[in-house]
Amino acid sequence: MLSTRPGAQITLSPREIEQWPRTASARALADDWPTRQPASFRVPTLERAVPICRHLARLWMDSEDITDESARCAGLLVISELMTNAIIHTNSVSITGRLRKTGGWFFVEVQDEGGAVSVPYPRRSDYSNEYGRGLLLVARSVQALGTRLETDGGRTFWARISLTG
Repeated sequence: MLSTRPGAQITLSPREIEQWPRTASARALADDWPTRQPASFRVPTLERAVPICRHLARLWMDSEDITDESARCAGLLVISELMTNAIIHTNSVSITGRLRKTGGWFFVEVQDEGGAVSVPYPRRSDYSNEYGRGLLLVARSVQALGTRLETDGGRTFWARISLTG
């Protein structure tokens, strides 16, 4: 559902996630994505939400004329990894992703509602392990990566990506 506040602010319900892209929200976004504005999307903690967030990030990058393939790939990697980590490693009911462009950079943020048992960090992992390398890949793909605690107990992970690769 789109709001009238500045920027694209999208909230998707579990039902919309399950029925995507056969929803009114999906059709509205495909036909009329707000241009030249930050984007915010709130989704339930369903694994099916991750590819939808990648789709929303692509629409946003298109609207912002972000054409550098390295920047686009980094942005999609970041949104995928951070959303997946929040779904798997927190007790959140919903997660918020944010995208904004400032000068020669774009920023990706993912905010959870807290409840993680530990603070994730980039670490080396044995390549035989199926999991554990996501934040390391993200850290190598961006110019800056960080986290901040929110006053409501949630945590926001953010990444800064160069628009020129």
